[in-house]
Amino acid sequence: MGRLATLSEEPINDQDINYNKRNSSSGSKKWPNWNWIKTHFFHKKPDLKILLSVLACPLFPVPLHTQPDPPPLNQLSSSAQYIIQHFTAATGCRKLEGTVKNVFATGKVEMWAVDEVGNTGVSERGCFVIWQMLPDKWQIELAVAGHKVVAGSDGAVAWRHTPWLGTHAAKGGIRPLRRAVQGLDPLAVSAVFSAAQYMGEKQISGIDCFVLKLSPDQKDLVDRSDNTAEMIKHVAFGYFSQRNGLLVHLEDSYLTRIQSPGTHPTYWETTMSTKIEDYKMVDGVMIAHAGHSTVIITRFGDNLKTGPAITRLEESWTIDDVAFNVQGLSMDCFIPPKELHKDYPQEDLDWRSPLHR
Repeated sequence: MGRLATLSEEPINDQDINYNKRNSSSGSKKWPNWNWIKTHFFHKKPDLKILLSVLACPLFPVPLHTQPDPPPLNQLSSSAQYIIQHFTAATGCRKLEGTVKNVFATGKVEMWAVDEVGNTGVSERGCFVIWQMLPDKWQIELAVAGHKVVAGSDGAVAWRHTPWLGTHAAKGGIRPLRRAVQGLDPLAVSAVFSAAQYMGEKQISGIDCFVLKLSPDQKDLVDRSDNTAEMIKHVAFGYFSQRNGLLVHLEDSYLTRIQSPGTHPTYWETTMSTKIEDYKMVDGVMIAHAGHSTVIITRFGDNLKTGPAITRLEESWTIDDVAFNVQGLSMDCFIPPKELHKDYPQEDLDWRSPLHR
C-alpha cells in the first residue's frame, strides 16, 4: 500500500480543511500547517479543540508485553519484576486472567488551560465511555462541550476520529490507551511495565515510591517518524507505592523535531504527568477511580528569538462505573471506521503529531 500525505492531528481552520481536501483529491501533498499551530498554541489562549487534541485519548509510549513466568521471590529483591508482582497482588488483577473477556467503564472529565501567570482558564466538562476487549482491542468516546472524539483499536490498527479532521490512523505498532494505564486496567499496567527498568526510589506527593522506566526501541521511534517530524525520544515512568504496591503516579514525555521544507527546525517537548488515586474494589479487583493530569508543552529552536514557548493544560477525571464481561460486546464493536478502507483503499493514513506520540 502507498502512503498518504502526512496528516497533522492538530485542529485546523475551515480554509485548511478545504485546502487539504483539494490537495488530497488531486494527489498532491500538503505539509502540516505549523504556523497556524504555533499561533493557536502560543499566542492565544488554547481553545477546546487544543484541549481535546492533547488530553482526549493519547496512546501509551510502548505496546503491551507478554509477561514471562516470574522468577523465585528470593531472586527478585527490589527489581522491576518484584514491583510488578507486588502491584498485581495488591490489585488482585490476576484473577481477571482467563475469566474476564471485556471491560466497560464510564467517567467524567474537566479540562482547562493555565496561562503564563498561573491563572486558570474556563474549564470544559464532559464525559467518556470506554469498551475494552482484552488484551489489545479498545474503543473510547469522549464528549466535551458538544465536541466528541472517538478512538479505537482492533488489535491491528489504532485510529482516531475528530470533528475537525475526520478519521485517521496511528503510525507505529498498537499501543494501549493511556487512560487504561492510569489505573483503570491493572492487567495493562502490569503488562506494559513487565519490561521496565528499575530506577530506584523517589518520594512523590508525599508517598515513598519505587520508580520503573519504559521507553520504545529505536525501530518504534523510526516507525512513528516521517520526513516532517522525527520522534527523538518517548519515555514513561511509573511510580508504585512502597507501602501498598499500587500505581500512584504516571509520567511520560516525548521530544519531536519538526521541519517543513524551507523552514528552521523546531522542537516540541511534551510532558504529561498524572496523579492516580481513589482506588476502589470492583469485583475483587482494585481500580483507580480518580486522578489529575498536567501537560506541559514546550516549543523551542534556534529561530525562536524570545526563547521557549510554553503551554500548560490540566485535566481532572473520575470513574463512575466499571463492569466486567458485558453481554453483547463482540469483535464487531472494534472494527475500524469504513473511511480507513473505503475512502483511501490504496493508501495508509497517518496519525502523526508532535503532541500525541
